[in-house]
Amino acid sequence: MAMPERPKILLLDDDEVLLEIYKELLSRLSSQPDIRTTTSGARAIALLESEPYSMLISDLRMPHMDGLEVLAVVRRKFPGLRTVVLTALTDEHFRMRAYSMGLDLYLEKPSTPQGTQLVLDCIESLLGQTPQQGGFRGMQSKGLVDIIQLECLCQSSSVLKITNGSLVARIWFNEGHIIDAETQDIVGEDAFRKILTWKTGNFELLPADPGRKQTINNSYQGLLLETAQAIDESQADSGQSSPSDAGEVAAKVSPRSAAGIGQNKGVEFALTVSTQPNAAIDAWALENPKAIAEWTCKTMEEFNSIGGRLKAGSLKHLIGLGLHFNVVLTDRGESHFCIGLERSLTHQEIQQKLITLLQPWES
Repeated sequence: MAMPERPKILLLDDDEVLLEIYKELLSRLSSQPDIRTTTSGARAIALLESEPYSMLISDLRMPHMDGLEVLAVVRRKFPGLRTVVLTALTDEHFRMRAYSMGLDLYLEKPSTPQGTQLVLDCIESLLGQTPQQGGFRGMQSKGLVDIIQLECLCQSSSVLKITNGSLVARIWFNEGHIIDAETQDIVGEDAFRKILTWKTGNFELLPADPGRKQTINNSYQGLLLETAQAIDESQADSGQSSPSDAGEVAAKVSPRSAAGIGQNKGVEFALTVSTQPNAAIDAWALENPKAIAEWTCKTMEEFNSIGGRLKAGSLKHLIGLGLHFNVVLTDRGESHFCIGLERSLTHQEIQQKLITLLQPWES
């Protein structure tokens, strides 16, 4: 009888001492994983490209290429890879950002034996070696976003009741989808965003409510990302942002910019690049805008050339339908555009949204 293949874990942290500690701790798992380590984000991606891994465990704060940048690349290149953040950062905003990118688990670096065991239990559960536990519900009750992520990840049907002092809220799940939220006479996405601003509270998972009417159609990643953006804007309006943050927020509300495109619902990323020599690049939510800009220009030029040879006229737009997001390439004036849109949009919806997104360039 063949022995089951050992899971392979890649540990990423810029602290070599911590890497050795975590490697020793993870060696205690009953699944006996094969553990590799690296201190560089670029090196981690190269290792993932060289051979298959079961899981990536990454710190967030690292020089050159931080954990969120690594996650952005990993989610696109290795969509089936389990991803875990192990960090000392307890900021809820970072947690929401990470989960909105498709993270599986956000764990805090342990400081007690109990905390260490919790981390090991969560990782073992995610590796799939303890299915009798029914996932990791209950072990990850440290944050509201954790509970939401895990209910969606486990494709659960349930009602999450949250109590925050005298305030009570509920979030409804159906087969891993968030279908409604309610608090203080507010329902739908507005209620969800309100609930996510709560810093403390108690959670209780209740049985599913199959008769609940669906008012939310956005993905949970989209909901978390939009909530994080709303927090950014709220902090900027109240003067809590730093000078550099203020410049970023100002760019987001400029309609004729990549960030302006990014403020629209359903946009995953956006890039504009001038068709003139020494092309100026404007990008939002892309980790490698220069390479994307070069690909955009080359692709547009090649298709326009084909259109010329076929006497089919100038190119209107290209739409690529993908597993994780859709991509649109088009021209307006002296600029090329590359825009990523959520995968749930139909071809007709993409065309209609494109008109809205590029309206500022039509005037």
